[in-house]
Amino acid sequence: MTELPAPIEPAAFWEARYRDTDRVWSGRPNALLVSEVADLHPGTALDLGCGEGADAVWLASRGWQVTGVDISATALERAALHAADAGVGDRTAWERHELGRTFPEGAYDLVNAQYLQSPVAFDQQGVLRRAAEAVAAHGTLLIVMHAGWPSWQTEPPFEAVFPTLESVLAELALPDADWSIETAETVRRTSVSPDGEEGVRDDNVWRVRRV
Repeated sequence: MTELPAPIEPAAFWEARYRDTDRVWSGRPNALLVSEVADLHPGTALDLGCGEGADAVWLASRGWQVTGVDISATALERAALHAADAGVGDRTAWERHELGRTFPEGAYDLVNAQYLQSPVAFDQQGVLRRAAEAVAAHGTLLIVMHAGWPSWQTEPPFEAVFPTLESVLAELALPDADWSIETAETVRRTSVSPDGEEGVRDDNVWRVRRV
């Protein structure tokens, strides 16, 4: 993540993050979403922190009816354009929320929470608990988060506490009688710096199903 001057309000920070560049992300879906969700039967999906919409568009292209949520109006505008260009505008909806203060209504067959980590104020624990509450019966909650800085990041741009596999499960406190843990693992992937330096980065992945 590129360091930006951090306004007090998260909405201002993230809006500046998107507004100040033509594109922030690659436009491709997160690889861990693809690998974890490919075997699920399409239904309704909630994509939290959807950014410019790559994950939501990929899900919609596979038959899901997707609601994408982000704090940035600019990001949501780009996401809607991406969906329209991909021919899945009728299977996507977009809502602006500052998660932690407001949250979309309804229950979903899949709740996708990719990299809900922020250098500015963010109630991560509360949001993940709300995410679990939004999972419908027999639905799936997928969480992916960075487990640490990439190997090429010798001087971290801001202080961060990275979650462990155990800490997130403890914070969620999901009753064993109601939930099945299908994935809880650390995955190492290739990571390239803005200057082209190659390295690796570890991500933690949790996939849990409401039974």
